[in-house]
Amino acid sequence: MNQKNKVSIIVPCYNQAEYLSETLDSVLAQTYYNWECVIVNDGSPDNTEEIAKMYLEKDGRFKYLCQENKGLATARNVGIANSEGEFILPLDADDLIEPTYLEKALQHFTSYPETKILYCKADKFGEEKGAWYLEPYDYKKFIWRNCIFCSALYRRKDYDKTIGYNPNMVHGYEDWDFWLQLLNPEDIVFCIDEVLFHYRVKKTSMRITNSTHITESHIQIFKNHSQLYEQYAQNIISIQNDLMHYKESYSTITSSLLYKIGRKLHLL
Repeated sequence: MNQKNKVSIIVPCYNQAEYLSETLDSVLAQTYYNWECVIVNDGSPDNTEEIAKMYLEKDGRFKYLCQENKGLATARNVGIANSEGEFILPLDADDLIEPTYLEKALQHFTSYPETKILYCKADKFGEEKGAWYLEPYDYKKFIWRNCIFCSALYRRKDYDKTIGYNPNMVHGYEDWDFWLQLLNPEDIVFCIDEVLFHYRVKKTSMRITNSTHITESHIQIFKNHSQLYEQYAQNIISIQNDLMHYKESYSTITSSLLYKIGRKLHLL
């Protein structure tokens, strides 16, 4: 199959076997045909392998890899390393995409090849339901607060210019850390004005809920990108009022040393 415009969907899986079929069915339902789906079993103790192999039999575009448990970031990197597509779409093993997500994404990339990252409107389902409000992308605000979920599309050649998803982001935010590697201020990020991604909220969700982990993740991001934050540190005061509308992020930053980064970045 032609690798040009091929999308590699990377599905890391750890203890998500009960949701995996639904996720892979949403891949099979895509109206855009030129894709492959790389399932990475990150040492799951459940029946992930059994389900994955069922889909290998259903469609030759599925691939399956198995490794010892090394974490989400490493699983994504392994999947990408074993992919062939021009474009990458990370997809967690419990989330869903609408049938037209790839089709509409590739239409946009074809018409606007200068686009660096493409995502869409999203909603939540499961333990929490409704629209998932994400602030419109603005680079100067984005470096302080993420607004792009993990299942956005980008080119493999751009991924290859980074170190990949950083395994030192052990408590989450590995997608935000990766976007910070990928993006420069002048890069174009586009959001499709339609809900094409569904984020599953579970009681045992990997989303960060522990305030200590939130702080640790913020600190690690600042360490990983210290030169970037040193350059933009003066902006934190100018966006203080915006941060007030996001109590969790604001409380986390203002209650930690991170808020003082403009003057004390060297301490990190």
